[in-house]
Amino acid sequence: MGSRFEAKVVLITGATSGIGEAVALRVAAEGAAVVLGARGEQPGQRVVERIRSAGGRAVFVPTDVTVADQVERLTRTALDEFGRLDAAFNNAGAVRAFGPVQDIDESAWRADLELNLTGVFYGLRHQVPAIVASGGGAILNNASNLGVVGMGSVAPYVAAKHGVVGLTRAVALEGAARGVRVNALVSGAVNTPAFRASMGATPEGEASIAALHPLGRIARPDEIASLCVYLLSDEASFVTGAAVAIDGGFTAQ
Repeated sequence: MGSRFEAKVVLITGATSGIGEAVALRVAAEGAAVVLGARGEQPGQRVVERIRSAGGRAVFVPTDVTVADQVERLTRTALDEFGRLDAAFNNAGAVRAFGPVQDIDESAWRADLELNLTGVFYGLRHQVPAIVASGGGAILNNASNLGVVGMGSVAPYVAAKHGVVGLTRAVALEGAARGVRVNALVSGAVNTPAFRASMGATPEGEASIAALHPLGRIARPDEIASLCVYLLSDEASFVTGAAVAIDGGFTAQ
């Protein structure tokens, strides 16, 4: 593969499966040192070993993105271990609360916002100055397709992901003059463990979600990773403040 990330350091949250793992493996194969953050120690070390066994560099930091100190430690580890930070992918997130809005209690509402929106804010707060100090780079925030359209029965998640798009645009404007590009990923349904554990837990559930996409299927993690890696690389040097769709036509409807 190429060397778009040679001598660069990339930080990824939600890095132990699905899109996060696919991006980690791809940027490592293209030369990056990768700092992986997620809650699961064993899955994290598994990804690290996959990268190292292929000759790459990686370190795992147990991280709950809803805990500010842990997110700060993740960025600090990138600087301590590799001396710089060039790119970050704020990927951690999940749907926690299902049902009509009148049935969602305050704790469920807060939990979805903390995981899907506040966790991104915690990341940006430390990643932006670190990337500025390294001479500039890129940040990608996973907003999903529900960051730009609505869907019933997952209102807290939709609200949080819309917030991610707004936060992305605001920070992109703040960072533009300092060499930091910030974009939002608008992805459709992806065949990940989280998807299979929830909406795709049954063949019928997966089929119903696939039918919402004009292409008639859900995405593979490697398909999403291809766009993520481009947006994190210098090839996307004129892209910032954008909500970039890779969703099988979902948001074109």
